[in-house]
Amino acid sequence: MKIGFIGLGQMGRGMAANLQAAGHEMVVHDLFREAAAPFLEKGATWADTPRELAAAVDVVCTSLPTPTDALDTANGENGLKAGFREGAVWIDLSTNSVDVVRQLHAELAENGVAFLDAPVSGGPAGAASGKLAIWVGGDREVFDASLDIFEAMSDAARYIGPIGAGTIAKLVHNMAVAVNYAMMGEVMSLGVKAGLDAAPLWEAIRSGAMGRMRTFDSVSGRFLQGKTETPSFALRLMHKDVSLALKLARDVSVPMRLADIVNSDMVEAINRGWGTKDSQSFLLLQTERAGIEPIAISAEDIQGAIDRT
Repeated sequence: MKIGFIGLGQMGRGMAANLQAAGHEMVVHDLFREAAAPFLEKGATWADTPRELAAAVDVVCTSLPTPTDALDTANGENGLKAGFREGAVWIDLSTNSVDVVRQLHAELAENGVAFLDAPVSGGPAGAASGKLAIWVGGDREVFDASLDIFEAMSDAARYIGPIGAGTIAKLVHNMAVAVNYAMMGEVMSLGVKAGLDAAPLWEAIRSGAMGRMRTFDSVSGRFLQGKTETPSFALRLMHKDVSLALKLARDVSVPMRLADIVNSDMVEAINRGWGTKDSQSFLLLQTERAGIEPIAISAEDIQGAIDRT
């Protein structure tokens, strides 16, 4: 297949290299032509503009820094829209905004061009090695027809749902990453200021129950299955532990902003009479505030997801 690739930066160059290594004929474009040199040396063709690239290929892949960059690449006299042929496919591998990908999907569909939002996770090393997650939103038939392309770049390409679904999954993931970073910053600073050396502290918490599991598995057994009535560890006991940790933080003058929020929610849940429920039951306050029903994924679906990943 003839594939156009725009954006040969830290992420894009690895994905484009894997597509080229898989035998696809490549047309490339970047703001800096020198970024394309390794691809041109291996037989790729250079396009001076996105329009010229789109006119020459069946599928366009983009890996761009911001939603504004995606719109700029799409629009204008020399943009992708001006060059696409009917039946073409645009796979946007950027972390975009939901509004922008839905807008592009609708506008391109009017001219018979398919658009998939397909943000990736794995960093530059994963992009280069192919050990990369790609979460795809858009028309299922287009995803299925493009599977060879995704599999050339990724060992974990998954169709998530209609347009925007891939972007939502990526934004949820990265928000969880950011909060986890903040949480680790809090707890490590507490342990160090309370008198522990950082290295043995980090090793110790990695060997605990939470440290031994994948981050997102922590809520799979209870909260995600709606199993909060019968506790594996009671909320009142978890709150006791959090309270003791916060006392220690006060004793050594360490601010614990995230932990304070968690403690407040636990207190509210206990005041509702949930103290003997599972320790994850306070998370039901979040679904209530969001105006959604409690999440209830079947045990079979949970296990299936674990097996597949």
